[in-house]
Amino acid sequence: MSIYSRYRISKPAAEKVPQSEVPQVYRRLRSRTFWGATAAYSLYYVCRLALSIIKQPLIDEGVLSASQLGIIGATFLLIYAVGKFVNSFIADYGNIRRFMALGLFVSSAVNIVLAIVGLAALPGFVVMLSFAVLWGLNGLAQSMGAAPGVISLSRWFPLSTRGTWYSIFSASPYIGEAIAFVLLGFVAKTLGWQACFLVSSVLGLAGGFCALALISDTPESKGLPSIAEISGEAENKDDKLSTGALQRRIFRNPGIWIIALSSAFLYITKYAISGWGVLFLQEQKGFPIEGASLVTAMYALSGIAGTVIAGWLSDRVFRGSRFWPLLASGVLAVASLAAFLFLPGGYVLNIVTISLFSLSVGVLYCLVAGIIALDIVPRRATGAAIGIIGIVCYGAASLQDLLSGYLIDDFKLDGVYDFGPVSWFWLGAAVLSILIPVCFWRTLQCK
Repeated sequence: MSIYSRYRISKPAAEKVPQSEVPQVYRRLRSRTFWGATAAYSLYYVCRLALSIIKQPLIDEGVLSASQLGIIGATFLLIYAVGKFVNSFIADYGNIRRFMALGLFVSSAVNIVLAIVGLAALPGFVVMLSFAVLWGLNGLAQSMGAAPGVISLSRWFPLSTRGTWYSIFSASPYIGEAIAFVLLGFVAKTLGWQACFLVSSVLGLAGGFCALALISDTPESKGLPSIAEISGEAENKDDKLSTGALQRRIFRNPGIWIIALSSAFLYITKYAISGWGVLFLQEQKGFPIEGASLVTAMYALSGIAGTVIAGWLSDRVFRGSRFWPLLASGVLAVASLAAFLFLPGGYVLNIVTISLFSLSVGVLYCLVAGIIALDIVPRRATGAAIGIIGIVCYGAASLQDLLSGYLIDDFKLDGVYDFGPVSWFWLGAAVLSILIPVCFWRTLQCK
């Protein structure tokens, strides 16, 4: 079997499921696919967060500086942005089960090699170059995770319930972050920072096998009717167009570009806290690594709640409206982030402020970068929409990592970091992330 045949979308099964068994088989396979994709994408995030957690040990041991870590992080995000754009377009044509598993296997291999590099006594410039190249390769592997997960929702769920299920799936990154911050923070404290890469690798391999075991590519590949037939959705005129034609149409949709720009500023803030939050709490507020990791884990756990309630709020409470939950969560995000960055305090206050911020960002992340985008694009061009939004978002996140690293290093005085300037940068991005969709709401053509 050629690589093309192995990774292209599955052909309809020759043997069809009897009509009387369709509802039962559909629900069983849909459930397995959904939870398999959710678990696998959660473990994608474990494989990308080790570097965020061990920044302080790397700086303390003189392995890398803050600006070098910023360059490495920016390399990851920039390659991730390009990879997500390309892979999302490919995923519309692809076998999402195998595609998702392959990315996890490659990411796991990269983490193993990084652990070996960390244990070897290499010169400083070699370590820097090795980390940049390998972490960039990890970014390419990581770019294979998001699109298959989102496309699985389009292939297996009707439009009427997609918002609710998407909000649950969007908790995946936060689940992965929570696992990473709690587990890897403990591992770094007890076994050393190199062991974080080994643990990440093991969990990544588990996620890859989980994807292969549970995810089904399409209902048709399992002998079922299409999701449109199962759900009784009316035929759409777009269904007669080719996938390529639908993808090209996405580029001309102004709503996608508004969503992409808003999401870009949202990702600047989101990745600033997940990427630099542990170091911020250690340097600015004097927390030990395990304490800083615990507080940041609460950030991840609260994000789970935010993403889960986003679809429910918009679908049920606000009867399909995305505007009001977006506005309320945006105001709360800005206020809580300002409190986290600029108010002093111990564990309780920081847990409360970072949790409120994460809760509100979870809602924003799910609505802006996910549900609203899915509302305005054809089902067979879902990957293209995710790709366009992804390259803009992660390009911005990459720039954030680079600027944050230099801002943190440039305002270092007598060995002490001043996070004031970079904090204003992060807060400004949060403000813009909510102003853009509010100001251009009519263009989004949402309910």
